[in-house]
Amino acid sequence: MSRRILITGIDTFWGSMTARSLENDPSIDTIIGLGTSDPKVELERTECLRADHNYSIVSRIIKATKVDTVMHTFMATETSSFPSKMLNENNVIGTMNLLAAVGGSRSVKKLIVKSSSLVYGSSSQDPTFFTEQTRRPSPAKLKIEKSIIEAESYVKDFAQDNPHISVSLLRFCNVIGDNITTTITKNLRKRVLPYLFGFDPSIQFVYEDDVVAALVFAANNSLEGIFNVAGDERIPWSEVASIAGARLIPLFAYATNIVSAPLISTGFVKVTPELYDLMKFGRGVTNSKLKEVGFTYSYTTPSALAKFCELNQLRKNLGSAKPEYKYHKDVETFFKHSPAVVKETVKTD
Repeated sequence: MSRRILITGIDTFWGSMTARSLENDPSIDTIIGLGTSDPKVELERTECLRADHNYSIVSRIIKATKVDTVMHTFMATETSSFPSKMLNENNVIGTMNLLAAVGGSRSVKKLIVKSSSLVYGSSSQDPTFFTEQTRRPSPAKLKIEKSIIEAESYVKDFAQDNPHISVSLLRFCNVIGDNITTTITKNLRKRVLPYLFGFDPSIQFVYEDDVVAALVFAANNSLEGIFNVAGDERIPWSEVASIAGARLIPLFAYATNIVSAPLISTGFVKVTPELYDLMKFGRGVTNSKLKEVGFTYSYTTPSALAKFCELNQLRKNLGSAKPEYKYHKDVETFFKHSPAVVKETVKTD
């Protein structure tokens, strides 16, 4: 039976990479990508459409295309990549509009939401590992945490009110990889890593390939509920720097504005509010629930970091093999439909 999938956030790294992976599946008849700008990678058979940040058009698109699966990947999980003043509009209002559209549809049977382990926070009262059922011991104080928690609350209510729709909520820990850009990878690519003087917390990574694989796994299997996605093991912050060959740059937790501000304002090191908390207390989440339903990770936390470092060194030695592709609708339309383009024919014996 053919399937029809809508991916929101096609302009994000995760939306684009998930769409590209799903394009290889012949059982998927239609893939529609919805985003506020162009995809991050070249896509062959995904139809890409523009939306505003609150995704007000999504209801019309679902109704017109009669998709059976919706993958919600546009939730912002890093303040460095999204204006703080737009977090509520994007994460909360956008999610609410999406849920209203899915709930009002007769065709959608499955909803997959990409979230973040930021919902657990980082504090001195944290357990070694959060399970999917563990409640954070401290209230959220960061705007990005609040927006994700609120968006998740609507997803949970939606799942209870719509038992006929399979809802999967995936909480990803800090992602690392050769292609993804985060505050941590920006620092490590420059061989520097800020740390808070007197703190050496343990953290987890999930490799970018496992993120895409987990989203595709959710699309292809019957998953319901909340699932943490993280590589095995935790490693100390100082060991992250050691493995990466990065110079540790001390920041002072109780005099940040005076001592650390010049390092941050000049761009010598990158620090976001959520990274500041992580550098204090770290975070760990269990990953057994997703394993129990059949998902296999390709990387542990240490091997994910090692892979990133290997490719980062290769990039420095050889440079980029080819320039990054940027999707442009007019250009792709020309290649696909213009009579000026000479189509090559494949000879068969």
